[in-house]
Amino acid sequence: MQTHFFPDASPRFTAAAPGRLDVMGGIADYSGSLVLQMPVRERTTVTVALRDDGLLRIRTLSPGEPHPLVELPYAGLLHQGQPDYDYAHRQLAALPGGGWAGYVAGCLLVLHREKGIAVTGADVLVDSQVPAGKGVSSSAALEVAILRALAEAYGLPFTGTELPTLGQRAENRVVGAPCGLMDQLASHFGEPDKLLPILCQPDHLSPPFPIPAGVRFVGIDSGVRHAVGGASYSDVRTAAFMGYSVLAQYDGTTAGELAHARRTGEREHLLYNGYLANIEPSDFEGRYAGLLPKALPGADFLARYGTTIDPVTEVRPDRTYDVYSATRHPIYENTRIQYFSLLLQHLPPETDAARRERSLRQLGEWMFQSHEGYSACGLGNRRTDELVWQARKNTRNGVYGARITGGGSGGTVCFLCAGEEGLETARRIHRAYQEKHGEAVHFFEP
Repeated sequence: MQTHFFPDASPRFTAAAPGRLDVMGGIADYSGSLVLQMPVRERTTVTVALRDDGLLRIRTLSPGEPHPLVELPYAGLLHQGQPDYDYAHRQLAALPGGGWAGYVAGCLLVLHREKGIAVTGADVLVDSQVPAGKGVSSSAALEVAILRALAEAYGLPFTGTELPTLGQRAENRVVGAPCGLMDQLASHFGEPDKLLPILCQPDHLSPPFPIPAGVRFVGIDSGVRHAVGGASYSDVRTAAFMGYSVLAQYDGTTAGELAHARRTGEREHLLYNGYLANIEPSDFEGRYAGLLPKALPGADFLARYGTTIDPVTEVRPDRTYDVYSATRHPIYENTRIQYFSLLLQHLPPETDAARRERSLRQLGEWMFQSHEGYSACGLGNRRTDELVWQARKNTRNGVYGARITGGGSGGTVCFLCAGEEGLETARRIHRAYQEKHGEAVHFFEP
């Protein structure tokens, strides 16, 4: 297939990147929370050959894609000869297959605009084993893989978190999906059998730490497709930033200061540095919780508060937002994850069975609480709830906790398992779930 797709013997550049399992954190990333991520076995591989005729050919080997080959002149994505993210987004949205191909084209546009490369066309072959729409970040794996391949093709150096940040920019600005930076960072920096701690303010990485011996995090696909670009995820993200505007203006920040932060990305001067996760739960309950409505029409918010600091979402006047739940979740989630990370890294040894058991149950409880936080925000799903309920029923059989992952509204459920008994229990839950629903769903394990 590679030989047939590439028309000549021009140099080819190949790179790969894994999907990721969101152990803790998920939607709290855009509010500045600590998150814990691990790579999955499944990877996306991208092969690139540069062209000199201005043509962009992108092919995916995914069997489920109705438009596996997208061809277009790269110049057709430019506005008056220059890379313009909004213009490219509109052009790709009107193109059959432009949705998935936009991740690849978006990375080229970002490199053109931000790194000054001269794009003369390319053949791009995508071979992904990361299931799409399952909450394991197939999009970030594609972005990281294509950027790695393009870096080799163009001889581009990247430092620090630059590559993941450019991938996020392609997804936010060209594809139009309001994702945080967590997924790209996890795909690029994650290491097997370790958890990667990321403080999403926006990209403070700590060294990956080993998952304790005898503990496994596995994932079971619910069979319900998740889309980060969907209205529900976007609404919850928008509502969280609306909540921040309410709290900040209550404490004296002006709408003009918020608007400046939105335009420039400068947050250091703002209340809590612009991140809800920096608010302690006790401070939230004692000072702020009473300010936030369960239902706030967008038109009312805009009339009273004016703007949010989030540059990738818009408050819609015709929509009503649950501001309270979306604001509360990342505040409590960040605290949960701080304790979760600390306890997991100091898990008592198997020789201290009683203390280890209590610790595993506490870790599992924090995962269950995280899952309920998603549901309170409106990002739950009956099929993911079913899997979490199976985990709750098997806490005596080596499965201690479970939670919906990523953007929610379907996708994958992460399970905390201990020992071979826990792993086999999770596999049994997976088999029974497939049999009940009459469909094959993916099982992710280290």
